[in-house]
Amino acid sequence: MGRAPAEEHRVVAATFSDRVRGTADWDALAPVDGWTARDVIRHLVEWFPAFLEGGAGIELPAGPSVDDDPVGAWRVQTDAIQALLDDPATADAELSNRHVGVVPLDRAIDMFYTSDVFLHTWDLARATGQDETLDPEKCAVMLAGMEPMDEVLRASGQYGPKVPVPADADVQTRLLGFIGRDPLG
Repeated sequence: MGRAPAEEHRVVAATFSDRVRGTADWDALAPVDGWTARDVIRHLVEWFPAFLEGGAGIELPAGPSVDDDPVGAWRVQTDAIQALLDDPATADAELSNRHVGVVPLDRAIDMFYTSDVFLHTWDLARATGQDETLDPEKCAVMLAGMEPMDEVLRASGQYGPKVPVPADADVQTRLLGFIGRDPLG
């Protein structure tokens, strides 16, 4: 992959934004148990601002309510994060978190947030009948990075139990199964 965090976010967020704009039914059931398409957006716009403020003292601008305007809520957040990543001052900023220690801010955004957006692109696409294709190279990198941390990831409560997939399945299918999604169902 080799893209800088700002460019990686630009690419991943653009794909997710396409799925957001293509969503006609925000109440469609998502592949995360108990979630709708709207809840995918809610998750992304609710957890990350608090994480960023708590770890780096950066407050993102508030967008409209996800209930009233999921497209607008997403747009405000993704634009703010892109502006933060594009700001030259971010190169010297750090994020401190009790689980990961002190990490360069742009790397922390890439590691935690952009990766989350990437994975939830599939959830939103599946919920809304859109193109579910994820970048296979990014899938491979993420799977290789996550597999050694299997126990830690499961213990975090952020991932469900692995879903069995065929050993010869493509890398996207294997990644989705690993994070607890049923890509074949």
